[in-house]
Amino acid sequence: MDRFRMIFQYFQSNSESVMNGICGLLALASVKIYTCFDFSCPCLPWYNMAYGLGIMFVPPITLFICGLILNRQSLVMLEEWRRPQGHRKKDLAVIRYMCFSIMQRAMVAPVVWIVVTLLDGKCLICAFSSSVDPEKFVGFANIGPVQVQQLLAKVPCKDDELMRNNTSRKAVSRYLRCWSQALGWSILLILIVAVFLARWLRPCFNQATLLQARHWSNYIDIEQKIFEETCCEHSRLFAHKCILHFFKSMRQEIKLHSFSLPRQGEGAEGGEDLLRGITDQDQVNKLLKMWYYEKPPLDISRVTQRHPLERERSSLPWADSPSTPSKFLQHTDV
Repeated sequence: MDRFRMIFQYFQSNSESVMNGICGLLALASVKIYTCFDFSCPCLPWYNMAYGLGIMFVPPITLFICGLILNRQSLVMLEEWRRPQGHRKKDLAVIRYMCFSIMQRAMVAPVVWIVVTLLDGKCLICAFSSSVDPEKFVGFANIGPVQVQQLLAKVPCKDDELMRNNTSRKAVSRYLRCWSQALGWSILLILIVAVFLARWLRPCFNQATLLQARHWSNYIDIEQKIFEETCCEHSRLFAHKCILHFFKSMRQEIKLHSFSLPRQGEGAEGGEDLLRGITDQDQVNKLLKMWYYEKPPLDISRVTQRHPLERERSSLPWADSPSTPSKFLQHTDV
């Protein structure tokens, strides 16, 4: 159990590793789905192209959308792009870096699907069998235009009665399969060369800008995680205190039913210390609204920590209270 816990904590703290793993799984799933898929071309002149191109491009679009949904940074990027500026400026370089990273990972599975379908050749044969020039093949050269279209549409269906004894069916199938495989290998070669050039030419560009964009994109992701964890902790403590106050007001009814009561003051000191005075629904709503609309600047120096924080506290309704929620506000400021 300790080993699994360590692995889970590692993936939880390394969102980039998690997304690389998810992209790999989606790529493997796309290959597995295609190999298990029962491909059956309709062998009709007007439906072959729609079916073949649909099988080639509709699943990649679905896999691309799944990649965007499973990538947590896509939601983080949209929130960063749409949020009010507040006290923190928006860095378009960071948003562009996050968008490029998200698109790059989401495109892995669709590209794998398209390359596999092209190397297999069935989709292209089904889609374009009716579009080949019949004059290039002896078996279709001296047939009427309507009949030749019907015969060419039945090229993917080798068990059809009309195509069983046709010697040119295999020639058309080989011709289209060669084009399909050539296109698939060309796309694969272009992608490999593009990745090679991207990795080897990266040092030629400004690395400081890239490091800054990568650092602050990771910061935005981690900041949101920490804020959500802090909100969950405060919500749990707030709910615990509300329940204790409810049962405290129902003390007489509980005594009549002989329920065991908690000792006086049990858990009150720790709960109040962590709640830091944020014990009202309006206070919590105002604090969350402040975090969203007035993002604090990314500066934790003493001057910034003293003056803007005091200004924010003075605007809160509980600012005069001796139990000001300093700990929770520090979580939201950093």
